[in-house]
Amino acid sequence: MLTKVERLARISVRGVVQGVGFRPFIYRLAQEHNLKGWVRNTSGNVEIEVEGDEETVDSFLSDLKTEAPPMARIENVEVTFYPTKGYTEFQIGESLSREGQYQLVSPDVATCEDCKAEIFSSDDRRFGYPFTNCTNCGPRFTIIEDIPYDRPKTTMREFEMCPPVSAGIPRPLRPALSCPAQCLFSMRTQLGAG
Repeated sequence: MLTKVERLARISVRGVVQGVGFRPFIYRLAQEHNLKGWVRNTSGNVEIEVEGDEETVDSFLSDLKTEAPPMARIENVEVTFYPTKGYTEFQIGESLSREGQYQLVSPDVATCEDCKAEIFSSDDRRFGYPFTNCTNCGPRFTIIEDIPYDRPKTTMREFEMCPPVSAGIPRPLRPALSCPAQCLFSMRTQLGAG
């Protein structure tokens, strides 16, 4: 019987990989491949550590490059292999600011077809709300104030996630930006003020 070789891959991804749903994508990908470790934004890149058997890690690396979110633009992926550390789960870690490093920021993107469908569906809670957006569309460049790209470093920082958006969605998979205005619009509409 052959024993599978376990290894840790430390991965640096550069390009337009912040504010585009990249960390939740990596989280889901790690879950699908049953890998342990973490992902985080830094001022200059997205850093990832995953550990598992060699074949699974290689499959993860291939999928990372070919299945990235639509707004992501991967320019460079660097991988270094190390002995495993014994991670027991996969997490989205706290972002890390580094002096003198810079990250490309996504431009603002026109409303996608999925969001348009929500706007025009009378059964949807976003019906009639013109500022609907998601990880595939909406403001990015116009709302960011600093890097790494995290909600607290955008003009949306003052707004908390509303219960309809955050309820039932595991923290790593929650939308990062689109909630506040939609919730205010929904509340105004329910109160008859909108």
